[in-house]
Amino acid sequence: MQSYEQQSLEIYNTISGKKETFTPIHKGNIGMYVCGPTVYSNVHLGNVRTFMSFDMIYRYFLHLGYKVRYVRNITDAGHLTDDGDVENDRFVKQSRLEKLEPMEVVQKYTVDFHKVLDTFNFLPPTIEPTATGHIIEQIELIQKLVEKGFAYVSNGSVYFNVIEYNKRGLNYGELSNRNIEELFAQTRDLDGQDEKRNPQDFALWKNASPAHIMRWNSPWGEGFPGWHLECTAMSTKYLGETFDIHGGGMDLKFPHHECEIAQGKACNNHSPVNYWMHTNMLTMNGQRMSKSTGNYILPLELIEGKNDFFEKEFHPSIVRFCFLQAHYRSVLDISNDAMVASEKGFNRLMEGIEVLKSIQPSANSTIDILSWRKNCYDAMNDDFNTPILIANLFEGIRFVNIVNDGKETLNKEDLDLLSTTLNEFIFDVLGIKNEKATANNSDKLASVIEMLIGMRNEARANKNFALSDQIRDQLLALGIQLKDGKEGTNFSIQ
Repeated sequence: MQSYEQQSLEIYNTISGKKETFTPIHKGNIGMYVCGPTVYSNVHLGNVRTFMSFDMIYRYFLHLGYKVRYVRNITDAGHLTDDGDVENDRFVKQSRLEKLEPMEVVQKYTVDFHKVLDTFNFLPPTIEPTATGHIIEQIELIQKLVEKGFAYVSNGSVYFNVIEYNKRGLNYGELSNRNIEELFAQTRDLDGQDEKRNPQDFALWKNASPAHIMRWNSPWGEGFPGWHLECTAMSTKYLGETFDIHGGGMDLKFPHHECEIAQGKACNNHSPVNYWMHTNMLTMNGQRMSKSTGNYILPLELIEGKNDFFEKEFHPSIVRFCFLQAHYRSVLDISNDAMVASEKGFNRLMEGIEVLKSIQPSANSTIDILSWRKNCYDAMNDDFNTPILIANLFEGIRFVNIVNDGKETLNKEDLDLLSTTLNEFIFDVLGIKNEKATANNSDKLASVIEMLIGMRNEARANKNFALSDQIRDQLLALGIQLKDGKEGTNFSIQ
């Protein structure tokens, strides 16, 4: 019997606005689609938070024994508005700025995206399709919508007819729970209105101007697909007309996911997704992250310490631990204090894991490990409540310490169960790496070097240049180079 048969998982479904018991379409199998990055710039921390949440969810499904087809796309074409203006195409803008071809921009930032996610120990998706690799599928989908009367051609572009969709009782706005007028007030599709029958209509295909670099042939002339179309085409190709889970950031709920629902229902006469999941936003120092305000930091700048917001660098596992202490549907605020606190908590976990290895079993148990283990599963089964799970993991570490101190006892079966549960949830489900030994060794090495630098400075002050040179030369022989400058002596490890 697989673990999923013993667990009842509740997932908050955005479209219903409540938690629902998760029942996959096919027993033991899950189809999950997550909107991936638009690769015209470096992936930002908000993106990392979203993808980390779904990495955790993916890991938990695998832990329960599900077979998961996890599809996460790469948006490598077009732009995020419907006006057809080449000046609004983010790929074209970036290619001009960097003096690169658009696909060079795509390649550069796709590599950056994968590098960042590898750094934070993400599992790769099962399939990672690209928008440009599925132009034919998108054209076929548009043709189907036109044939069924849900789309129309205008000046070489094709638009989805929202009014017609609603006339047939299909309820555009059901995900965001707003009527058409309210939704229009929030839409980005404010240009190109002269081509549309209704201002609420959104583009499926845009006629490319002569200046537009990324363009493809279609039955309606040369152009490029609309922003919303690619995800419908790729998700249904690899997961079927109806699949289990569609995820993304809260900012995608409207218009992107709303349009995906409309495209799917119009094509296939039923909802494309059973469970819609959305992650909340990331803030820093209590404020929205923004390049324009300067309250902004890239993921690698955080872990390398190359920024003005944090007192030092933080290991990727510590960042991951910090992020997962907030529920995926709640706002996550990061700050220097939060990161320092997370580092302390992370080290407590790792220290407990090390202590656990040396504990010997007793004849009997005085702690109910089975109940504690159930609490860990209950937390994750309650809409992937990682903050509660982490609280339970710390309780498990407390058990380790009191058993190690001789205040409580565990028999071999319970000791093994405690060890298995801690390791599975910390490393397999949360995706944290045990980096404590490395981090501690690095810190200790740095402290020793700083001590030797101090001794060398004292020797130089006392004009004991022989000792000063000896310290420098012996460190160099070990691959540690001292560098004297106006602001003092620092070092680099070769």
